[in-house]
Amino acid sequence: MEEVNRNRTSDSRPERVIVAAVCTGDERETAESVEELVQLADTAGAQVVGRVIQNLENPVPGTYLGAGKIEEIHNLAVAADADALICDDELSPAQMKNLERSLECAVLDRTMLILDIFARRAHTSEGQIQVELAQLQYRLSRLEGSGNALSRLGGGIGTRGPGEKKLETDRRRIRSRISRLKEELRDVEQHRELLHEGRVRKSIPSAAIVGYTNAGKSTLLNTLTGAGVPEEDQLFATLDPTTRRLTLPDGQEVLLTDTVGFIRKLPHHLISAFRSTLEEARHADVIIHVVDSSSSQMGRQMEVVYQTFDELSISGRPVITLFNKCDRKERGFHLSDPRAEHCLDISAKTGQNLDQFEAVLADVLNERFILIDRVIRYQDAGKVQLIRRGGKLLSEVYESDGIHVIAYVPPEVYGKL
Repeated sequence: MEEVNRNRTSDSRPERVIVAAVCTGDERETAESVEELVQLADTAGAQVVGRVIQNLENPVPGTYLGAGKIEEIHNLAVAADADALICDDELSPAQMKNLERSLECAVLDRTMLILDIFARRAHTSEGQIQVELAQLQYRLSRLEGSGNALSRLGGGIGTRGPGEKKLETDRRRIRSRISRLKEELRDVEQHRELLHEGRVRKSIPSAAIVGYTNAGKSTLLNTLTGAGVPEEDQLFATLDPTTRRLTLPDGQEVLLTDTVGFIRKLPHHLISAFRSTLEEARHADVIIHVVDSSSSQMGRQMEVVYQTFDELSISGRPVITLFNKCDRKERGFHLSDPRAEHCLDISAKTGQNLDQFEAVLADVLNERFILIDRVIRYQDAGKVQLIRRGGKLLSEVYESDGIHVIAYVPPEVYGKL
């Protein structure tokens, strides 16, 4: 974590951090969120040496935590030789500055921690652009200054002096870099649109694998397609989307895309920067929602996924919910998802029930197809090849009046016939 590196000792030991949260309502949900924060810190390579939760009606405006709790954390930090405090909510610049002054150590918030992890895990050029954009947007919102007074610098009566200040220079440079990154992302989005149009022309259906982070999306893609995506029992183990082709039992092909995982309190900057990647789900013919059924937070995690869907206006796609890791937990009841057309218990790691999933996926994709029974004139024989390439040719009989064809075709092919 870049902000903590200034406190790292010369022996390169992992950063020792304390995590803290303010509980304003449901204590269980706060405890679960803190546990997730601990996992995020572990993913970032830090060692958690203390946890603190304070019950308040609202976070303290100037310091996030109360004065007594800050003193308690300071004593804990000294005793545990902690390098930093990580707070479970996004802090204002004033809160961060005041906490650092009182604790005499680095202070991070949940957003900074997630951005740090994303920066480590982004390997493709698109992922790196998206991470840098999110980081700069976050940094720009945190720059402190003299407000409107700065806008008066630059010439005229009452503005003579040292000229443009460093703060305004930083702002200008960041805004300029953000503009360039957004242009690069627009180019990426145009390229993605061209790829999508190419898939439509070739009549290759697509399915987006979505879900909470560490639900097993990459494991599912690897087991089904041998994609070789890294698998780790960590949050955000993979960041860059991966697409692989899968041949289903009935012979049709589908493109599976593993998307970035969701998480509660996902920073707005990240949702904005990763919109193009997340919108893979919008173009997909089917949404495959992978759920960690062994997690005690399963219901809340499913809720977070659908909240993000609503924010991105992703709707109108059939959803297949896979309750993964069924081999880890004994249960005597069937899990369900009211927003899904189909639900299955699976184990992506062992392959349990994946044959059933492939059959269900084939059925859902077949619902897109239209049954045709017609005679094609010999001068239009090229349409038979169009059907063969984009649909399922069931019968092809050559008669004197033309080619008698019975087939299933997707809507885009049907329109061309």
